[in-house]
Amino acid sequence: MTPLLLSAATFFSTLGGGLLAFRFRDRLHFILSFTAGVLLGVVSFEILPEIFELAQDRRLDATGAMIALVVGFLLFHSLEKFVLVHHGHEADYAAHRHPHVGVLSALALVGHSFMDGVGIGLAFQVSQSVGIAVAMAVIAHDFSDGFNTVALMLVHRNSMPRSTVMLILDALAPVLGAASTLLFQVPPFILILYLGFFAGFLLYIGAADILPEAHSQARPGTTIILIGLTCLGAAFIFVVVRLVEAG
Repeated sequence: MTPLLLSAATFFSTLGGGLLAFRFRDRLHFILSFTAGVLLGVVSFEILPEIFELAQDRRLDATGAMIALVVGFLLFHSLEKFVLVHHGHEADYAAHRHPHVGVLSALALVGHSFMDGVGIGLAFQVSQSVGIAVAMAVIAHDFSDGFNTVALMLVHRNSMPRSTVMLILDALAPVLGAASTLLFQVPPFILILYLGFFAGFLLYIGAADILPEAHSQARPGTTIILIGLTCLGAAFIFVVVRLVEAG
């Protein structure tokens, strides 16, 4: 599998999330719960072990990667709060919806999706197993990105055609990001820092963004199902990582 091939899968994942947002926005909490588990599993069972293994093999200090993890978590937390990209608080500013706000927020998600693609490419520079695990996390996450892009456009009263254009841009962004990494190689100590930063980003997206959104849409009696789906997502990545390593 190549970075470009897997990044192409993010195109369809993003597109699928956006198309479902047009019709089934109130039924996606089950998928979002599973997605949160996938992100948690990728960080716990692939990225963190790879950081320590790479640090040991290259005789590097893993402390920098842990600092990068915290920086990644806090940076995306800050961006979310100050740039107002967070879709879970749409009701807070429902009284002042403007199309340009939706476009700017959607463009921020497009830039974020481009970095998702860069993440896939750089992960493959570490190893194929890390590349596959990160790609799976991005594919799962980009489904919600496509959903969020359309939701942000529509909640701010943008037209369906304009929302569709932004969805296509968001779907193309990871492919372009992954393609860009074919033009350069990153030294091992930079890769370790990158992996830590990316782990912090995935932890934040999963724990502070996707999971609360999934439970905010929950109906009485479905909480245990949502928790079970999150556990299933993490277990799924655990099995995939072991199968990749065995192969």
